[in-house]
Amino acid sequence: MNIKNLLIILICTTLSGCSSCKYGFKDVSPIPDEVKTFRVNPIENKAQYVNTQLAQQLTERARQKILNTTRLRQTNNDDAHYDISGYISQYFTTTISITGKTASGNRLNVGFHLSFKNTLDQAKDFESDFVRTYDFDGTLSLTQAEAQLTPKIVSDLSDEIFNKIFSNW
Repeated sequence: MNIKNLLIILICTTLSGCSSCKYGFKDVSPIPDEVKTFRVNPIENKAQYVNTQLAQQLTERARQKILNTTRLRQTNNDDAHYDISGYISQYFTTTISITGKTASGNRLNVGFHLSFKNTLDQAKDFESDFVRTYDFDGTLSLTQAEAQLTPKIVSDLSDEIFNKIFSNW
């Protein structure tokens, strides 16, 4: 009975100590009040293989994400407070699994180079590289895989661009 009482006291003490614990998110950086505008320059495709849809869709998705998620206004002028540009740096496939003598799984590797300029505070300018991989069935052609994967690639890369600029990730 003595051990049981000690165990109950220990559990109660632990639970009461945890009731004062606080948890919060500190990842989102507030946009300074003086920042009012942004520009997303057309994304270029500098990879050896060019997915003709990717750069245009990624440019538009990045613009829309910033418009829908922040208070910033879009401008196409050179005086934008946040000037965003970038290019697709890698776009290639590799075989990741073989069954018999045939590729049963492939991987699409997509790299992106981001350039961010803060015209109000040049100390916050940066460049960053992202690489994402997307696996697809070896029976699919690259064209078929692109049809399935391009929406996910655009979504993932635009999220990564946004998070890099507007969050402390």
